[in-house]
Amino acid sequence: MTMFCRQCEQTAKGTGCTIQGVCGKDETTAVLQDALLYALKGISVYANLARGLGVKDAEVDLFLIEGLFTTVTNVDFDPEHIRMIIDASRRVKDKIKKQFLEGYKKKYGKEFFGALPAAASWKPAATMDELMEQARVVGILAGDVNDDLRSLRELILYGLKGMAAYADHARILGKESEEVNAFFPKAMAALVDDRLSADDLTAMVMELGKVNLACMELLDKAHTERFGHPLPTEVSLTIKKGPAIIVSGHDLYDLEQLLIQTQGKGINIYTHGEMLPAHGYPGLRKYTHLSGHFGSAWQNQQKEFDAIPAVILMTTNCIQKPKDSYKDRIFTTGLVAWPRVEHVDAVNGVKDFSRLINKALELGGFSEGKKDKAIMVGFAHNAVLALADKVIAAVKAKQIRHFFLIGGCDGAKPGRNYYTEFAQKVPADCLILTLACGKFRFNKLDFGFIGDLPRLLDCGQCNDAYSAIAIASGLAKAFNCEVNDLPLSLVLSWYEQKAVCILITLLSLGIKNIRLGPSLPAFVSPNLLNILVEKFDIRPVTTADEDMKAILG
Repeated sequence: MTMFCRQCEQTAKGTGCTIQGVCGKDETTAVLQDALLYALKGISVYANLARGLGVKDAEVDLFLIEGLFTTVTNVDFDPEHIRMIIDASRRVKDKIKKQFLEGYKKKYGKEFFGALPAAASWKPAATMDELMEQARVVGILAGDVNDDLRSLRELILYGLKGMAAYADHARILGKESEEVNAFFPKAMAALVDDRLSADDLTAMVMELGKVNLACMELLDKAHTERFGHPLPTEVSLTIKKGPAIIVSGHDLYDLEQLLIQTQGKGINIYTHGEMLPAHGYPGLRKYTHLSGHFGSAWQNQQKEFDAIPAVILMTTNCIQKPKDSYKDRIFTTGLVAWPRVEHVDAVNGVKDFSRLINKALELGGFSEGKKDKAIMVGFAHNAVLALADKVIAAVKAKQIRHFFLIGGCDGAKPGRNYYTEFAQKVPADCLILTLACGKFRFNKLDFGFIGDLPRLLDCGQCNDAYSAIAIASGLAKAFNCEVNDLPLSLVLSWYEQKAVCILITLLSLGIKNIRLGPSLPAFVSPNLLNILVEKFDIRPVTTADEDMKAILG
């Protein structure tokens, strides 16, 4: 076995990618990511101990967050870049180790001689070949650990990766939380602590869910304070004649910087994939050259970006291997990286997109327009809860029978047409909430209205999962009941680790009866799955007809 990775839904044969990742990452990238994660665990051992002494270091906090985000599926495919981060990890660990030892001696008047996990003393080798050999023995299959403990550790690790993405987005917009920053080293250190039992790790999973809720709320505040609360907005799918830049990923600040730098240059800016909800934010929609939305979900980018005269900017995870036909006009930024694809770095927090702008003008853009329909976005928690009185009145008048949250990550593996079929089978007296890129399976369909309420309410990105939770909590409060007592069913699709941490948050809130698909995580052991089924009534999706019948009777 050259590699082993099972962190995403599309993992090979439902068990694990062992030759090359289904996502496109090669053996070298996968193994180096294992080494990076092990280095982060070693840093975390000291960072967690240091925090117990009141010693905190902002550089260490950021290194852990960015390091975890780097290993999320479809983020960094560049082995040389990952190697640079691993090399930097030695200096970061030495720094926090020194701070801990000095703090310990100052507090207790003696040197520290306590036993620590092996990760604390691990050092990356100098050569790539030696590093690869080191990395092969520190992956998720390392150690003599039973399946249940290993499964719980993976659940925590992947949840931390997802939360790191949210934390990084919030930090870029100036929002941080000590609760969130402190939890990363605490939980990462726990992954190499062999003293912890299954019960200890289960408690850590529940704590992770609660901390991630705080992290998602932090990101929501970062977005709304910067760009305003999303408003119900019609988004054009029409392509205009002229130069074009297509922005994919999730980062709204990158989009804002690009919009500012392209004002008055005759370039149309289009969103792609998870950037669609950007159109609902007043602070972004005010730019008139934010022209509309192009394409659909992330897994279609190779087809959609092929043979178009436009520049593409990938701001966060969801990049696929660029085809040669557009490799010279796709740019990455932030933590996204692909070998030999041009990258735009931030200098003092600001990014210079002039190379993209010049390339877009050089290409000339679309030679003619292409008309298409429009879709609605902007139904985040502030907008929906402002309609709470109407919703309550419609429920009491029996105009609304049930609420469905149908959303999550999209993907390429067969079986995801289930979500299209399920949405189509939702009765006309039911509302559909949706979020993340799973909505591209059905968001062009006409679901009509209940009174003057659209039946399909787009709550935003996967980064906006807090909105869905806030809406459910707000409705429960309005109806004076618990969320589990609402006529609400969650039918979720998952692909990568942000979906994992959202699921953990839902479980930590005690939300039950979640249907998850198109397949269950390969890293969940049979015993852990039984616990999830018995305690939370989580279940795999079956068929649209069977699940609808089970929900509505």
